[in-house]
Amino acid sequence: MLYPFLFGLLFLVLPALKYSNYSAALHQLYYDPNIENKNLAQKWLMQAQVSPQAWQFCWALLSPDKVPEIQYFGASALHTKISRYWSDIPTDQYESLKTQLFSQIACFSSGSKMVLTRLCVALASLALNTMPEAWPGAVAEMVRVFQEEGGGVDGRARCLALLELLTVLPEEFQTSRLPQYRKGQVRGALGREWGSVCPLLQQLLRRTDSPGAVKARVLRCLSSWVLLDVPLSESEGLVHDCFGALPDPELFDTAVEAIVNAISQPDSQRYVNTLLKLVPQVLALQEQLREAVQNGDMETCHGICRIAVTLGENHSRTLLEQVDHWQSFLALVNMIMFCTGIPGHYPVNETTSSLTLTFWYTLQDEIMSFESDKQAVYLQVYRPVYFQLVDVLLHKAQFPSDQEYASWSSDEKEQFRIYRVDISDTLMYVYEMLGAELLSNLYDKLGRLLTNAEQPTSWQHTEALLYGFQSIAETIDVNYSDVIPGLIGLIPRININNIQLADTVMFTIGALAEWLADHPVMLSSVLPLVLQALGNPDLSVSSVSTLKKICRECKYDLPPYATNIVAVSQEVLIKQIHKTSQCMWLMQALGFLLSALPVEDILRNLHSLITPYIQQLEKLADETPNPSNKLAIIHILGLLSNLFTTLDISKQDDESAEGSAPPVKTAPPQPGPNPVVVVLQQVFALIQTVLSKWLNDSQVVEAVCAIFEKSVKTLLHDFAPMVSQLSEMLGQMYSTIPQASALDLTRQMVHIFASETDHFPPIKALFELVTSVTLSIFQQGRGSSIVDLCFFLPLLLLGVLSLKFPEAPTVKSTCLFFTELLPHCSDVPPLARVVQEDGKLLVQAVLEGIGGGASRSLMDQFAEVLFSLNKNCFSLLAVWLKEALQPPGFPSSRITVDQKDNFSQQILRERVNKRRVKDIVKEFTLLCRGLHGTEYAAEY
Repeated sequence: MLYPFLFGLLFLVLPALKYSNYSAALHQLYYDPNIENKNLAQKWLMQAQVSPQAWQFCWALLSPDKVPEIQYFGASALHTKISRYWSDIPTDQYESLKTQLFSQIACFSSGSKMVLTRLCVALASLALNTMPEAWPGAVAEMVRVFQEEGGGVDGRARCLALLELLTVLPEEFQTSRLPQYRKGQVRGALGREWGSVCPLLQQLLRRTDSPGAVKARVLRCLSSWVLLDVPLSESEGLVHDCFGALPDPELFDTAVEAIVNAISQPDSQRYVNTLLKLVPQVLALQEQLREAVQNGDMETCHGICRIAVTLGENHSRTLLEQVDHWQSFLALVNMIMFCTGIPGHYPVNETTSSLTLTFWYTLQDEIMSFESDKQAVYLQVYRPVYFQLVDVLLHKAQFPSDQEYASWSSDEKEQFRIYRVDISDTLMYVYEMLGAELLSNLYDKLGRLLTNAEQPTSWQHTEALLYGFQSIAETIDVNYSDVIPGLIGLIPRININNIQLADTVMFTIGALAEWLADHPVMLSSVLPLVLQALGNPDLSVSSVSTLKKICRECKYDLPPYATNIVAVSQEVLIKQIHKTSQCMWLMQALGFLLSALPVEDILRNLHSLITPYIQQLEKLADETPNPSNKLAIIHILGLLSNLFTTLDISKQDDESAEGSAPPVKTAPPQPGPNPVVVVLQQVFALIQTVLSKWLNDSQVVEAVCAIFEKSVKTLLHDFAPMVSQLSEMLGQMYSTIPQASALDLTRQMVHIFASETDHFPPIKALFELVTSVTLSIFQQGRGSSIVDLCFFLPLLLLGVLSLKFPEAPTVKSTCLFFTELLPHCSDVPPLARVVQEDGKLLVQAVLEGIGGGASRSLMDQFAEVLFSLNKNCFSLLAVWLKEALQPPGFPSSRITVDQKDNFSQQILRERVNKRRVKDIVKEFTLLCRGLHGTEYAAEY
């Protein structure tokens, strides 16, 4: 292909290019169908855009005979040069550049909109770089220039161009790269220029003959300027005009945006009188809101709701404190309540109600933050409002009819689910204000609903009330509520004829699991419902998660039900009713359940529970490996590991001692080995057989390791009988095919058993073997010669090699390892000897990373290592730094000998101030990379 060669050549001869080459490159970018050619063109054009020649070619590309795409590139190049390379422009050229831009904007005011905008952004950038010293009154001059007649441009086009320029000016300020001190100066200058902008916007917005396009641009301009914290008192008149624009459908969206931006500025709360004037203006929108609801106009509903919520959410406290105007604020609150309860099902028939939920949090926070006497007054007014809110939210949370719900898309159903979660969070929060009375209120309604035989009950209504209970009980301690016994008594009376209702019944029972642990007599009322639901695949998540909660919280009360629970669980597992994740939860539930039984009962149930899986695993182990039996093996291993995760008989004694479980509920101390260990010892040979065939498959190895890792975490020192044989197996595994999961398991073993004399020999042998094998990988086969060296040498060399890896997490972990290891030089002589003999290698690796070999984001971690070396090996570090920095060009060819010496001296001086060491390293790395003092370095 010829194009790649041509563009490569263009890069070499950039200074000599003619304007036609830029046009050709742009044509290539926009119109060539070959993506490789497009990418080459784009790369070349980006380089051209920042080249010195851009000052010449950009004006030529704006020629009227060029197509808009080429003109746009020219305008963008101008903006890039002005915004990023301002220092390249001589002071005496400011005025001519400004004049040229004014001229070009006038030319394009009737031309391409996208080119006009880029030119306006370029002039805005020039203004920001010259305000206020070199170009005082910039905005006033912009207004004057575009209001003057002439240039053959009609007044409407000039007006729109001026508005575009005024709109992008604050936007460019928000994204500009001005230094912080300049930002403050320019913000102040722009604030003073509002006096030139406001009258113009008012005049254009109030003129009856102003075209709709002009008014829309005025509203956009206002939105842009108020983001500069224009005082609300100074924009009050314009905000009032925005309300006048709301009835116009063409201006509605931009007017809403302007109002919302104006009243949401942090400083606006200072202007209480203006805010009080806004309240009746917002209330006056209620008729327009009602009409929009009746007409199904969701966009208008959404916009008016945004205005009401923004005023209420941002200024609740200010408006609450105006006690003489409490009725108008209460009217605003009720207007927002109307928006919360807007008819229709979210998100299919309405999308407005979700906007209001944060307001109710905010209002409650403000009320509860007042001192007690004021709070009591506000609660008297607003508690009834919040009770009404609960009714509204539970109505909005109701499912539609089965037929309608079936017609919803999967995305709509997911949005509705998330919406209900938001409602649940709101109800939980509201409980903090309404307290136990809220639960009583819900219970009374549910009781009337379920006991009224004359009036048919919709399952949606029942489900919503239960959902309210569930929302509160999931996060609030309801153990002392006097309505929960009644609720538990009502649940069996519910006619569960719908999946959504059944799901909520299950989740509600799960949310009350802690209460059931304190009231075990009620278990018999709800446990049969849960076990029955286990057999329904549509209730998989809710039924299994609820059983797991009950087994975790109530395990000491479940022995009478254990046989039935295990039998039902076995049945659904054998029938494969549930998906993999729910099967794992179910095994965890059974682990909790079995933990409270005597050892002989545990072993009997374990035998019954896992024997079918062991038999299946034996059969699979004899088969030739293939994808199908691999999944089956991983599934069985996962079931075992999840069972062992929660099967912990040691907690019986602990919880009895702590008083968290009554003594009558706990089993006596269990003699003999832990049941999990017994089972693991029985299946150990089988697991080894599985490994022998699947050792090269990381997923199977990970599943095997997970069984032991979760068992070790749960059993801790009770795992001791398995240490020797597991250490041997791990060593064989890792020696044959090293895998990360084996390393994780080794870490667990070392952490728990390395300090125990009886287990130190196998743990030490495993650790040395794993270290040696890992090092040999790093050394690409040279590790065998190092095996016989001191125990700590492989660790040091492995760490040094890891510092040079490209993956940031690896380097971070390695730096942390060294900062933890080095302080032990004083109390571990073998470590001290290794560091003394080979510590220079560590210093060289750190300096290599600082010199440019590692990402700048890792410099704090390298600084930590240097700081630790300085604290623990000071005299050695001084020698190592001198020797390591001596070779020319190391760690970078960009630094001088004096800069190296200065760096060494600075580091060696700082043995206390870690923050200072980090600053020294960051400055040195910038020097090494040639970035010191650059704009890029400042931004990082």
